[in-house]
Amino acid sequence: MRRRAFISLLLGLLPRNGHAAPFLPDLSAGRAALLMRHAHAPGTGDPPGFRLDDCATQRTLSPHGRAQARAWGEALRAMGLARATVLSSAWCRCRETAELLGLGPVAHHPALDRLGAGADTAERTARLRSVLSNWRGGALVFVTHQGNITALTGLVPAQGEAVVIRTGNSAGEVIATIDPPPV
Repeated sequence: MRRRAFISLLLGLLPRNGHAAPFLPDLSAGRAALLMRHAHAPGTGDPPGFRLDDCATQRTLSPHGRAQARAWGEALRAMGLARATVLSSAWCRCRETAELLGLGPVAHHPALDRLGAGADTAERTARLRSVLSNWRGGALVFVTHQGNITALTGLVPAQGEAVVIRTGNSAGEVIATIDPPPV
């Protein structure tokens, strides 16, 4: 059974002793990635007839969700992660979360798009695992939906929660789960 470290930090992502989280060196060096569920967006799913090119037709972040995403970015920068490659789902709630992190330009990656509506879960998860297996860059942050995270890790994160997972040969192995920082 693989060992999982579950981190619940009451004062944000920084441990109380002020030292960096134990996964930070792996995250900074690209040996791990942060896989985040979008910040708080009230409701479930999307309204009938929503369009990806029109955020007004989708379920979007609440003011709390926007504050949550900014707090994530602040906490990560406080730990020493100033820049990252940030990949996101095309859905507005994910893109906005990714942008509010303030860790760098945000790029769309189709493997992070919401599952459902005919999406092949196994194929999408295999593409995501391939990105993780072949990653050779620095810090990598994904912003996606609960279904994608569950398909890859078996975990069911709440809105704004994140999972730190291995890249390379052990792609997808869970290193830590992280509650959203308080706002």
